[in-house]
Amino acid sequence: MANYVLVAGARLGAWAWGEVVPYLRAAGHGVHPLTLSGLADKQGVPAGQATHVQDIVAEVERQGLRDVVLVGHSYAGIPVGQAAERIGDRLARVVFVDSSVPTDGESFVSAWPDGGAAVEASIAASGGFWPLAPAAHYDGEGLTDEQIARLVRGSTPHPGATLTEPAVLSGPLGELPATYVLCVMPGAEPDDAEPDDAEPDEGVAELLNSERWRLVTMDTGHWPMFSQPRELARILLDAAVE
Repeated sequence: MANYVLVAGARLGAWAWGEVVPYLRAAGHGVHPLTLSGLADKQGVPAGQATHVQDIVAEVERQGLRDVVLVGHSYAGIPVGQAAERIGDRLARVVFVDSSVPTDGESFVSAWPDGGAAVEASIAASGGFWPLAPAAHYDGEGLTDEQIARLVRGSTPHPGATLTEPAVLSGPLGELPATYVLCVMPGAEPDDAEPDDAEPDEGVAELLNSERWRLVTMDTGHWPMFSQPRELARILLDAAVE
């Protein structure tokens, strides 16, 4: 039996995994969706990058979990990747779902075309938080109107420091057993406002040269836990036995 710790991306909480969890539990695994500090039901809790890493490590240790499959979506790949190396032999595999991956000394927004300037300006103008995204942000991502409404309704402003503070790694990320899930909408045009999702970025492509990393592609948009929960669950189940 594996123990899945599921961490959704910016502005989201444990609730975002609601349609994935039943498939994993039906297969007999432990499932632990996690809300990071400052988000969803944990709004008001101060958070920086190190806080989110510790949130994940603490969840694993508090529950005494072993054979852990750490899953990080989007932004959450940054703290999940750091937490993965800190839980030692408790880790079975780390799964990055269309996510950023941590680079020592770099932040979530470092790889953006403008170096994160627009995000930092938005955070400064919004009292230290990355503001909510409008419904139009989710267009063209394979989501129904109802799914988009759920995303908008459930999202909360994201603690800005977690996006701009640097990651801290003690060893090469390529040495961890990992699966990278790349989401690509058929016929989608690249969005110049964010890193191109049509193929793995340079950092991920380099990591995929490691014998311990595997690439899986999904024909959907950036929020597969909403658009294709069954298919995503299958990928996560496969990852546990690699």
